[in-house]
Amino acid sequence: MIDRVFVTNLCLHGRHGVFPEEARLGQKFYLDIVCDFDSEACIRDDDYRSAVNYATLCEIAASVSAGGPYKLIETLADRVADAVLQRFPQVTKAVVRVRKPSAPIRFALDDVGVEITRARRVEIGLSLGSNVGEKSAHIRTAIARIDAQAGVRVTKVSRLYRTPPWGKTDQDWFVNAAVVAETRLTPHALLARLKSLELQIGRRPGVRWGPRLIDIDILYYDDRQLRSETLTLPHPEMFARAFVMIPLAEIAPERVVAGRNVNEAAEAFKGEGDEIVAIEDA
Repeated sequence: MIDRVFVTNLCLHGRHGVFPEEARLGQKFYLDIVCDFDSEACIRDDDYRSAVNYATLCEIAASVSAGGPYKLIETLADRVADAVLQRFPQVTKAVVRVRKPSAPIRFALDDVGVEITRARRVEIGLSLGSNVGEKSAHIRTAIARIDAQAGVRVTKVSRLYRTPPWGKTDQDWFVNAAVVAETRLTPHALLARLKSLELQIGRRPGVRWGPRLIDIDILYYDDRQLRSETLTLPHPEMFARAFVMIPLAEIAPERVVAGRNVNEAAEAFKGEGDEIVAIEDA
């Protein structure tokens, strides 16, 4: 589900245009701003401070327009979208339309305009595990399907690691891996997409920390901190899990999560090196 907040037909007087008369006299411009964002926090808490405030969207557009003049309305639209993304980190995509009803052309028409879309891509870290069936194949299938998702692009993949079970130890050993990717999805939309992939690959409900055909966890979502009924970011147990930190340190050693350097956190598990081993296949 995509949540949106929008402003329609915001009327601003500006001096934007190529011709000297446009800069001298000015004219009316009409703007639409549409933002995709994650609304779970503001809805849960009924708190406007975590919402995307439409009055602020209007103020941003007015401020950017006043900072002109711009020869191109494309420039105006781009500056507004960029300012919205900077002001609201929970916005993943901003669409800005600028209409110019008094364009100095000789044809009869309602207006001319442009529409630009600017999507935020954020870095995410994922942990994958399997200890049922063709473990390595399940991991590789999951990574390929993650990369195939609209709005997600895998950028780094660790080696596969053979790891002992964690939490519930009376079960078969695991194959684990870590992935770094970029996404335009909101955290909850990403979570829903990953859980759907688990089911598609063949995972079925089971006991906590028990055997699973495939498990995909979101470790971090940029620098976002989030706590809801379904998702906590960063992952609250990641620093306690060698099978997470060692693969992650292989591909993102300099990443800082919740104030902790990934490589330094992985160094704490050096004593478990004999139990967590990189493998070619399993």
